[in-house]
Amino acid sequence: METNYYYEQQLSEAAQALKNGQLIAFPTETVYGLGANALLPEAVAQVFSVKDRPQDNPLIVHVSSFEQVKSYVDNFHPLTEKIVKNFWPGPLTLIFKIKKGGLPAIVTGGLSTAAFRMPDNKKTLQVIKLAKVPIVGPSANTSGKPSPTTAEHVYHDLQGKITGIIDDGATRIGVESTVIDLSDPMSEPMILRPGAVTKEQLEAAIGGKVTIDQHLIQSSETPKSPGMKYRHYSPDTTVMMVYEEDWQEAIKWAKDNQLRVGVIAGPKIAESVRFDVAAVYMYFDDSVKAATQGLFAGLRSLDEKMLGLDLIFVEVFSEEGLGNAYMNRLRKSAGQKYFEK
Repeated sequence: METNYYYEQQLSEAAQALKNGQLIAFPTETVYGLGANALLPEAVAQVFSVKDRPQDNPLIVHVSSFEQVKSYVDNFHPLTEKIVKNFWPGPLTLIFKIKKGGLPAIVTGGLSTAAFRMPDNKKTLQVIKLAKVPIVGPSANTSGKPSPTTAEHVYHDLQGKITGIIDDGATRIGVESTVIDLSDPMSEPMILRPGAVTKEQLEAAIGGKVTIDQHLIQSSETPKSPGMKYRHYSPDTTVMMVYEEDWQEAIKWAKDNQLRVGVIAGPKIAESVRFDVAAVYMYFDDSVKAATQGLFAGLRSLDEKMLGLDLIFVEVFSEEGLGNAYMNRLRKSAGQKYFEK
């Protein structure tokens, strides 16, 4: 199969391909998604096959309006309207209990709930409107590997396996959406996966408490949301997290053990170690925002076989605000491994 690029003037072609059951990768503000008609089980099955994704891992349904969600849900959490008004379109996924038989079981992982998101990307919203169907949209990469933040990343992983890619340049945020569970109208909202919409922002918007689920899902368990597995977003090269005070010791240890090392960090750290390592991917500044935007691209860049790295050291940030999303992805990329003196 030839994988084509779709640009502004070809969005109606992409929409028709999706409606007909073909797979089209699409841009969002977070990462690129792999789109299929959510109402066609055979199309959704292709998504799992192409990604080599476990079928117990539910998919996020992307919509172009909140009205679309109402076709599948009839018992909303009382805070839904406030949350949608403040954060849609945007990097926030909402989990609701759905009407029985409302969506194919392959979309929900056999659960009675489903996850919905309205992405903040004009091209993708237009395509969903033109297709007139909701589309599933897991990250457009091989399952378990770093998510794609450019069309080129998607092409690298899925060329020849999907019909096309809607190209809209690099994504703005760089990690997947926050996922919040609203499936029980009687319970407080719970974050199942951190993202760019933070706990603090949600609490300010609703004027109440939001909890965070810290449970790491093992391979034998069925997750309620994508991205809850213990190990995820992992390149082939071993990744290790490094605290700020441990960088010099980590570099010395690697040199003493004759390890070929790559570093992913902001300018402050990257400049200080660049002559002592084999490769460096530098965030555009030292902020957690830059780190979040660049993490997956950095992991992909340094995982190239031609570099022949034994290990990738990555900068650690404080787990607060956006740092929660960054560290959630980094800890899973590293299999929870930190450099220890």
